[in-house]
Amino acid sequence: QVQVAESGGGLVQAGGSLRLSCTASGLRGVAVAWFRQAPGKEREMISCFNWNGGPTYGADPMQGRATISRDISKNTVYLQMDSLKPEDTAMYYCAATFVSCGRTAHDYSIWGQGTQVTVSS
Repeated sequence: QVQVAESGGGLVQAGGSLRLSCTASGLRGVAVAWFRQAPGKEREMISCFNWNGGPTYGADPMQGRATISRDISKNTVYLQMDSLKPEDTAMYYCAATFVSCGRTAHDYSIWGQGTQVTVSS
């Protein structure tokens, strides 16, 4: 069973950048996605990286300010976030699936505990 764990969250000023990391116990055959959930809102997908393909983006809630990448040698998927805004404040989750990337939380069965991102104005 694959496990994932997020890191890299924190407090940042508006306009700043953060790079989140999702380290998996193994990436072979696994699609890994980044989601976020703000208080009172639904969990939304930011981006996903298929095992045998490139990145896939969902509804692009960050409007081009987030870039997903992968380092297979480190079993890690990254989310680089730039020009952060206060409305980006949320818990950010890493999720994984053994099928191809899906666009909703229901498409993923493996989840991390989340890492909090807080953007101050």
